[in-house]
Amino acid sequence: MEERTGVASTQGDLFVLDSPLHGDVRGERSIMAFPFFGLSKTAQMNPIEYHAENVSIEVHPSKSGVATIYDKEIVLYIASLMIAKLRDGEPAGQDFTFTAHDFFRVTGTSQSARSYTRLSGALERLQGTQIRTNIETGGEGEEGFFSWLSEANLKYSRDRGGERRLKAVRVRLCDWLYRAIRMDRRILSYHHDYFSLGPIERRIYELARSHCDAEEPWEVDIEVLRLQVGSTDTAPRFKHALKGIAEANQIPEFDIALVDEVPPPETGGPKKRGRKEIRLKVVITPRPGRTRAQPIPLTTQLVPAV
Repeated sequence: MEERTGVASTQGDLFVLDSPLHGDVRGERSIMAFPFFGLSKTAQMNPIEYHAENVSIEVHPSKSGVATIYDKEIVLYIASLMIAKLRDGEPAGQDFTFTAHDFFRVTGTSQSARSYTRLSGALERLQGTQIRTNIETGGEGEEGFFSWLSEANLKYSRDRGGERRLKAVRVRLCDWLYRAIRMDRRILSYHHDYFSLGPIERRIYELARSHCDAEEPWEVDIEVLRLQVGSTDTAPRFKHALKGIAEANQIPEFDIALVDEVPPPETGGPKKRGRKEIRLKVVITPRPGRTRAQPIPLTTQLVPAV
């Protein structure tokens, strides 16, 4: 039967809601800077592996695939609820209860039966996906695997006609991300247009947000960028996609340019014959008005990052 949304109240109801969310969506810097999520809308059964710069990440799929960049919207929403509590000086644990209605409002998702089905699938993947990384949070590391959500449930009741009426979504955030938000506090805001971007555009925006410092551009080799994005495309296909993204110029707050990088002339010794290898680098430049994003010191009250 089709599920219909309902708003839980604190009177005569079992659920005390942590929603609605007020203010910007915010995220933790580590899950911006590294490829923890699949980029395909269809089930991705191949594991994700990233090993570079002393960072190691392994992501193993559940029976329905690895959690996707679209499933990540739920993680960002939960993180934003937690950050809002800390900002307001309220107790913030790992358990959160919210309405699908508010999650859809924040992410700009239509409230259709299909959206509720996707929400259920996303929660299943977030709970089933297994992550292992050497990135430490809150001064602690984890040797084994963890999931983004250690618990995830859709709470519903039935109306007089027997149809299920969704009351609330209840989740428990993993220890790893909970420590990162509560103790490390490397928090950055997301532009509201993020949710209208495609998978690669989302990752480029996140990388730009985490790497660009004030008005200084970020220059990166295109192959390094492909790995950080987490793209499974071949190098030529990724280059083609990136050129289209640069031409469309629709990533909020940043401009993208592809530049040929010619190696410096050789000095001393015999010169090598043949054409010099030309590497392609990507230059991501903050648009005017961007301000520097600072990690939040542990000794100060949590305030919004810009």
